[in-house]
Amino acid sequence: MAATDTSLRTEAEITARVKALEALLIEKGVMTTAAVDRMAEIYENEVGPQLGAKVVARAWTDPEFKARLLDDASAACAEMGIGGLQGEEMVVLENTEKVHNIIVCTLCSCYPWPVLGLPPNWYKMPQYRSRIVRDPRGVLALDFGFVIPDDVEIRVWDSSSELRYWVMPRRPEGTDGMTAEQLEPLVTRNSMIGVGPAAAPAA
Repeated sequence: MAATDTSLRTEAEITARVKALEALLIEKGVMTTAAVDRMAEIYENEVGPQLGAKVVARAWTDPEFKARLLDDASAACAEMGIGGLQGEEMVVLENTEKVHNIIVCTLCSCYPWPVLGLPPNWYKMPQYRSRIVRDPRGVLALDFGFVIPDDVEIRVWDSSSELRYWVMPRRPEGTDGMTAEQLEPLVTRNSMIGVGPAAAPAA
């Protein structure tokens, strides 16, 4: 999202509060420094958008897997050993030439952690949660620099604690013949939220 003085102050305040809470929990013996480090390691390496990228890249190159993913995302992800808390009931939405999907949680910040990791701060902000519903095309263009043509339908999906959506972005042009492993770096977190496209391949 476009940075403003207010948003920067808010992020700084959130960071300071998290650090203070972490220090207090360690001081009181509720958790250890090692436990904090382990949690950070899990969300950096064991869950997160790199896993969602693997799923999308496989779907782009494996039509049978893609069909299973669109039919039952949680089961298809489980085939790849991906799942867990906040991913029990996931639905994947396919972007096409005529339909573009975006996810939001208008009540809080429900999000498919196993494939996208922790939600970015802007996803949790009231500004995004309210504006993306009212004016998705405008928010994409103004806040993310992502312009959707007028002839493309935009659908906004509201995630909940029972059902978490995420997006399979369109495969970039010029990627014919690329393997799933080569495609993975092109799949970004924002493209799986629907606020950006998949990255173009390097020239």
